[in-house]
Amino acid sequence: MEVLIYILPYLVGAVILVPIANRIGLGSVLGYLIAGVALGPALGLVTEHAVDLQHFSEFGVVMMLFLIGLELKPRELWKMRAQLVGLGGLQVFGTMALIIGGVWLLGGSLSMGVTLGMVLALSSTAIVLQTLQERNLERRTGGRAAFAVLLFQDIAVIPMLALLPLLSQSHGDEDEVLGTPDHGEAVHHTTNLLADLPAWAQGISILAVIAGIILAGRFLAYPVFRFIASGRSGEVFTAAALALVIGTSMLMTLVGLSPALGAFLAGVVLSGSEYRHQLESDIEPFKGLLLGIFFVTVGAGVDFALLLSKPLLILGAALLVIAIKAGVLTALAIGSRFPSRDAWLFSLSLPQGGEFGFVLLALAVSTGALATDIAQLTTLVIALTMFLTPILFTLYEKVIDPRLGPGKAVKKEADTIDHEGVVIIAGVGRFGQIVNRLLRSDGIETVVLDEDARQIDTLRRFGVRAYYGDASRMTLLEAAGIERSKVFVASLRDTKRQVRMIEDIRRRWPHVHIIARATDRTSAYKISAAGAQTVVREMLAGSIEAGREVLEQLGTHPYRAEGIARAFRKHDDETFDVLRDMWTEDFLNDPDYMNRSRERSEELSDILRSDFSQAPESDEWALQAAERFDRDEDDEEKPVAAQ
Repeated sequence: MEVLIYILPYLVGAVILVPIANRIGLGSVLGYLIAGVALGPALGLVTEHAVDLQHFSEFGVVMMLFLIGLELKPRELWKMRAQLVGLGGLQVFGTMALIIGGVWLLGGSLSMGVTLGMVLALSSTAIVLQTLQERNLERRTGGRAAFAVLLFQDIAVIPMLALLPLLSQSHGDEDEVLGTPDHGEAVHHTTNLLADLPAWAQGISILAVIAGIILAGRFLAYPVFRFIASGRSGEVFTAAALALVIGTSMLMTLVGLSPALGAFLAGVVLSGSEYRHQLESDIEPFKGLLLGIFFVTVGAGVDFALLLSKPLLILGAALLVIAIKAGVLTALAIGSRFPSRDAWLFSLSLPQGGEFGFVLLALAVSTGALATDIAQLTTLVIALTMFLTPILFTLYEKVIDPRLGPGKAVKKEADTIDHEGVVIIAGVGRFGQIVNRLLRSDGIETVVLDEDARQIDTLRRFGVRAYYGDASRMTLLEAAGIERSKVFVASLRDTKRQVRMIEDIRRRWPHVHIIARATDRTSAYKISAAGAQTVVREMLAGSIEAGREVLEQLGTHPYRAEGIARAFRKHDDETFDVLRDMWTEDFLNDPDYMNRSRERSEELSDILRSDFSQAPESDEWALQAAERFDRDEDDEEKPVAAQ
């Protein structure tokens, strides 16, 4: 019961301030941090049990990495190896080198420089990943690169923890603590069963534990979850999911590894399970609640007395840390040739300190590797940089991203396509969405492709199987199963890419019927020439319908207006075919094309004047006139490229 009393102020503060922060565009993470400041330094409502509560809430980070692992199949993780080792390693060692150099220039020792370098090189996994997911940025190249760096940092914490005791300058009292809570010590400092073994035996044991988790997840967890699911007991399934996360995390802790790494590994192993989505839905509420409490405790732990005593020093140090890390990240983004949007996203997402930095600081003080007063200042610097992170994300979304121009599309690796359909739809703007909705309503399986990551995320929320990727790449179409598809709907925004894509499809898969969207008559001619069997001018039908409505509003009998609309559509389709052979890129300067176009327009006027010049004497007359046009259309072969 006491735990509920301790947690109540955190929940009330979050309920009040997080919605306000979201409403004004600051994001939920900053809302949690502000709630912590209000509860701690401002109102003094945080109890002496805040540290224990924080240790408990840090398990939200572990759950978050488990959920991320569920989204990453081993094949995708292998694709990230270059970013994981390359970007992650260069970021950690590059940041450490600059901080060590700065400490040395200020007269500090090498031991102090290495300690501060390790502490400040780490970033906040909890804040960054939570913010990326909230703002739908995790699928971008910059977001995926940030995740790779964070994962490398989590792994790097292990050797850092082993190195810190070797940097001890003086053995301080074990009871000496920082001026703020020792964030995360309880989670990461439990008994290491391998501590007394020689190094080679520890390495073999760790590899054996990792292999055991993989094998157990593959051959034991699958049938266990299948058995539990057969019992149709939702609460038991949730309990099993929590037991899995807690068990793998604690097992990794017992052999000296990060619990977050163990949860992530378990998630990756189960990413191919048919119960992946059920696991996600069961764990997500616990993850969100614990992470929220964790952020509140970080805000509550800010030592405002120390901040007010040395405001310029602490704020300046926080901004300097952000500048150093952002500089390293920018250099890596440029070296990796990230697009502008992704370079900015990558650089602004990781320049803060991280929760594992608090863990290293606590160990550094207890082993004498760092003086208490330096550790107190560093703790406050890390907290301030974490406070500034949501603001940096807001700066990116509200100021930087809009100024980069609409023409620079966000690029990232294509999604893995895990199903096939008889119809492939490339491009899901307004046109593609309606086509997809119609087909799905009739039970027809489709594969939807688009390069707009936000559009794809929106469609997925409505249950549409949509995938990010460039449909003009033939390898992606092969993965989508185009060899076994019957129809391909081409609806890309760029006519040049659309034409090139259609030409490639017609050459490689001639059996596929291509239905292509055209924005106007010119693009329709180009697409038809590329080999599309059916070309749909997207504005034609809607415009004719609007014209028919205008006639009715002007007093034209509805049947007469319908007859005029049908006659216009029939004549326009015929004109499309007549002018197609005459069309060239320079058609505006071609007198033959222009003269023939004018002739067709005059013919249409003559038809409408002769057949619809008089108002119908009755509804029956108008209906008969409309039926005559229907019969005429049935008697003639419809043009294949002028729908």
